[in-house]
Amino acid sequence: MTEEKPTLRQIFEAEEGPLLRFACGMLRQRETAEDIVQEAFLRLHGHWDEVNNARAWLYRTVRNLALNHLRDHKRETLTDEPPEWDAAGGSGSPLERLEAAGAVRLLLAELDDGDRRLIHLKYHQDLKYEQISKETGLSVGNVGYKLHHLLKGMADSLRRMGIESAEG
Repeated sequence: MTEEKPTLRQIFEAEEGPLLRFACGMLRQRETAEDIVQEAFLRLHGHWDEVNNARAWLYRTVRNLALNHLRDHKRETLTDEPPEWDAAGGSGSPLERLEAAGAVRLLLAELDDGDRRLIHLKYHQDLKYEQISKETGLSVGNVGYKLHHLLKGMADSLRRMGIESAEG
């Protein structure tokens, strides 16, 4: 039994807000973020029959469009940089850190819902393995095993993308 592909309208209704927040986080300019998200949906419409995972495709497209915009407008975006950059820590330029954050979001978007939920419970809700076990029905050991392998896989993917972790 195959899952029915959602309509473009359903994808738009479900993903427009999160994509806009994603783009705003990268660009720090709402109007530009809105333009980029709109462009991504227009491109999705043109490739609709070829795209299997519309959510991941949209995040990748928004990320690439935002990075292109940042590169093309480097002078104006870096001078408008908010003061929190220094407090955020990490090495590399602000553009490199934005690219790394975008890559992590892209990898998260490509995970299946169950794996993405595990990461959300652990790192967004700050739950302990025991609490996650109760939420998901997985054993505590399985929660730890899955999270370990999810994070290891994401770290490997980031390295292949040329993005090194703070420890590496």
